[in-house]
Amino acid sequence: MTMSAGWYLRRLSRMGPREVGGRVGDAVRRRRWRSAPPDCPSVTGARFTAALPAGAIAAVPPDAAKRLIAEADRLMSGHAEYFGVDRDDLADPDWWYDPKTGRRAPSGYAFDVPYRDEDAVGDIKQIWEPSRHQYLTQLAAAYAITGDERYAERVAEHLRSWWAANAPLRGVHWTSGIELGIRLLSWVWIRRLLDGWPGAAGLFEDNPVALNQIWHHQRWLAAFPSRGSSANNHVIAEAAGQFAAACAFGWFPTSARWRTDALRSLERHLRGNTFGSGLNRELATEYHGLVLELGLAAVAEADAAGVPVPATVRLVLLRMTDALAAIVDGRLRPPRQGDADDGYGLVVDGAGTDRWGSLLATGDAAFGRLAWWPAVTGTDVRTPLLAAFIKPTEPSVARPRSRPGHFADAGLTILRGPQEIWCRCDGGPHGFLSIAAHAHADALSVEVRHDGVDVLADPGTYCYHGQPEWRQYFRSTLGHNTLQLDGDDQSVSGGPFLWTRHAESRVLVADPSGDGVARWCAEHDGYQGSVHRRRVELTAASQELRVVDEVRGPRRAVRLAFHLGPTIAADLVDHRARLTWTRDGEDRSAVLDLPGQLTWRAHRGETDPPLGWYSAGFGRKEPTTTLVGTGFADGVRGFTTVLRFHG
Repeated sequence: MTMSAGWYLRRLSRMGPREVGGRVGDAVRRRRWRSAPPDCPSVTGARFTAALPAGAIAAVPPDAAKRLIAEADRLMSGHAEYFGVDRDDLADPDWWYDPKTGRRAPSGYAFDVPYRDEDAVGDIKQIWEPSRHQYLTQLAAAYAITGDERYAERVAEHLRSWWAANAPLRGVHWTSGIELGIRLLSWVWIRRLLDGWPGAAGLFEDNPVALNQIWHHQRWLAAFPSRGSSANNHVIAEAAGQFAAACAFGWFPTSARWRTDALRSLERHLRGNTFGSGLNRELATEYHGLVLELGLAAVAEADAAGVPVPATVRLVLLRMTDALAAIVDGRLRPPRQGDADDGYGLVVDGAGTDRWGSLLATGDAAFGRLAWWPAVTGTDVRTPLLAAFIKPTEPSVARPRSRPGHFADAGLTILRGPQEIWCRCDGGPHGFLSIAAHAHADALSVEVRHDGVDVLADPGTYCYHGQPEWRQYFRSTLGHNTLQLDGDDQSVSGGPFLWTRHAESRVLVADPSGDGVARWCAEHDGYQGSVHRRRVELTAASQELRVVDEVRGPRRAVRLAFHLGPTIAADLVDHRARLTWTRDGEDRSAVLDLPGQLTWRAHRGETDPPLGWYSAGFGRKEPTTTLVGTGFADGVRGFTTVLRFHG
């Protein structure tokens, strides 16, 4: 996807003077770096002193270790899966090749590579992901647990291959700061996990090529931080990776300054990216997880190096952890809100490890769990490794005494009922910063689960670049469980990561712990000349969820959508849908009574235009049933939808 002149003008309109000035400086610096690449300063006597404490590996639960070893053996055979694409070439990878499109990224000066153009480069996510080297942290962890040098030797082989193929400032892997930051964090942990291997020093501190790469990565991050309207989760990854490397690889004359600057940036942007309630301001749950992972890894690095961390850093991470504990359902699944691209900060676990349970387990080790937290029954490798460094701290602030159900600053409300009925109601800001890059046009949408099963589902994200019609669908108003007027989105898109007009929502009622009936009501102004108001009530005794939509304004065409989860079968007759599914071998059912004023149709797996799809993860989609009612709003009658679960 190439960007037009119009896109650049729209993007420029969302920047302030300070950001514009910073980007002009970046452009000048890029031009200067093209002709005068500096050399890494000479380093002598470098030693790695940030090894794992004694007992850390022994603390890894056996079942978590078993999952990791199984994954490591799969990787050793050359097999991996990235964003729905199976690869069998990881025994000897081509670092610039995209197996999805069959294209290979062009070489040349990094800032000349048109990485957003899939026709020229391929799917950039497919190219970038292996070069985060998180599969190498898995192999290094397998070595640390087993002592099998095959894993260490494969890691060394691949790092040397990558360094040889990706000279500083050459090619697609030097174009995006988040990639450099996460890669640095991976290298720190690879060196740490290989510490018992005789070749570790020769691979890193005694290797001029490695030193050159580590120095250039940090120099790049110091020069080109994400700025202004782009200072979202990317800047957290940049700062966390820079800080980790400056602590663990503090071998250069500028290491102390890089460490200080990165910690300052991390502290400022963790605060800036997080609501006071602890929820991530991007209102994209997977990025909440990514930022929390990065923050915990950075604190572990600081504690390992004896670097004092501002109290605000731990406070933000504490609040993020408590917020995560509050919003997950009974199966520890958080909301599927906003963009999600399967991004991780630090990967040392095998397939089947629960990401969210792992984060809560680490939060427990760092801050202590509260009585209302959900139980975490799974195990992981990462928690004991991070906990070996993180110094537990007694929080200096009051924490919630009971499980919060409403987060006023984020506009997120969770209604809970019997049989693990879980309902997320969205009445918050459209997104974060002026471009709201990872937002969806989902104001007043609901997401409903029964015992962890998506019943009324948020369809997800699916893709970022290269398929504009799918990118548009998955973040559109029609792509969510809410109401659309005149075929328009509530907020106006200016590009795949740009919104030029944001709907403003406000919550009028939020009573998630009502006496037998949990209630929520909100409205938004995204449809100029009309206001959409929605009321939701969850009645515990009858296991009934009632949704009432009102449109205040002139007569307008309406589409009301309800997206069913991929495991839900639906039998639609007139305006009643009978829903059935199976959970743990048990048949479940519900009835969805839809507004009779509208004409209802079931859509499934349609492509022209897209409708009736669910994306379980980035790059993956599957058909699902979407019920769409069409008609008109006359400003008088509301549209009432009732979902009744059968015990």
